[in-house]
Amino acid sequence: MPIFMVMPLCIWLERRLLAFMQDRLGPNRVGPMGLLQPVADGAKLFFKEDIMPAGVDRFIYILAPAVALFPAVTLGAVVPYAAPIGTYGLLTPVADVNIGVLYILAMSSLGVYGTVFAGYSGNNKFSLLGGLRASAQLISYELAMGMALACMVMVSGSLKISDIVLSQESPLWGIKGVDIENWNAFTPFGFLAMIIFLVCMIAETNRPPFDLPEAENELVAGYHTEYSSMKFATFYMGEYLAMLMFGTVFASVFLGGYNFLPINWHAWAMANSGAAPLCDFMEKFSYYLGPVWLLGKAIGVVVGYIWIRATLPRLRYDQLMNLGWRTLLPAAVGNLMVVALWITATATYGTGIGWLITLVVMAIWLGIYAVTVRINRSKGIQFEERSVMMVNPSVTTISANDKSPEAVVL
Repeated sequence: MPIFMVMPLCIWLERRLLAFMQDRLGPNRVGPMGLLQPVADGAKLFFKEDIMPAGVDRFIYILAPAVALFPAVTLGAVVPYAAPIGTYGLLTPVADVNIGVLYILAMSSLGVYGTVFAGYSGNNKFSLLGGLRASAQLISYELAMGMALACMVMVSGSLKISDIVLSQESPLWGIKGVDIENWNAFTPFGFLAMIIFLVCMIAETNRPPFDLPEAENELVAGYHTEYSSMKFATFYMGEYLAMLMFGTVFASVFLGGYNFLPINWHAWAMANSGAAPLCDFMEKFSYYLGPVWLLGKAIGVVVGYIWIRATLPRLRYDQLMNLGWRTLLPAAVGNLMVVALWITATATYGTGIGWLITLVVMAIWLGIYAVTVRINRSKGIQFEERSVMMVNPSVTTISANDKSPEAVVL
């Protein structure tokens, strides 16, 4: 229920932020600062006529919006929204299963079924193309996302999301006496995995610049072309809920989850007795407001979604495939090998030597990878350049009755 309450805020935030970035006003009439605009839009969609086109597969047509919404709702079941001690330990996570990462991958992959069902059942070629694009896009980016999460599973030694969050409370880079927590985003391989996961996350939610399943300039509205009223609103809700839930997963795996700041307050208090009262206050402050910090990080991820939408144009389909298969997947696999090397070197030679070996090998690998990508791009297929001349510039004045070839609009 709290997630459904936050979703209208995300919709309002996107419209206001996009307006700010594009130097316009955005919604500002309904409620203070337009805060009630999502409520008005929901009421409008609820009372609109629900049209079902002739020739659709009725059962799948009705089922598709629910299938699209279900994975987004259930995705956060394994995410701990606060430290699993005290009262919060009884409430969160909803399901602290030993296969939390596999559950996330499974639920995220189910989301495409709603898109494919909608595209197939609509009896519309544009809808079908949108559904096919969504399925190909999921396959292309699910593998790299799985590799990025596998890196963090190897680092923490567990598939449980709660254990991954707890593992980030250890000292930075395993150096004893350091009061900074080792959030995965602060490690070299964790930072690379975070970037890969971020790109795959945007692609899996079909957000710009990966919104080819909708592509209004090509496919009218893509897979949901034939939907109206609350069925369309259900797809809309599923997209924003998926953004928010992926934001909580992203924050839990890479940004310390429910922890407010990457500081071990207990260790700091032990090292500085004079700061013990402040550390005790901050530790309680971080614990009791844990859900607020996690939600704040998730909303920060949503802001990133919006910023990217306002900045980058939509990719061509060949660019989409090349990025997934020829860039992200090799990078994710190489990063996984680097993590395996770090684990082995640290266990064999100790923390310092292990990190030194890992950093040198990672630098060499990234250099080879960058050179390889550059060579492949230079040898790649060069697309033919085409231009369209709408009006012949050599013709200055054209009569309405002129039938000469120069007067023909191409």
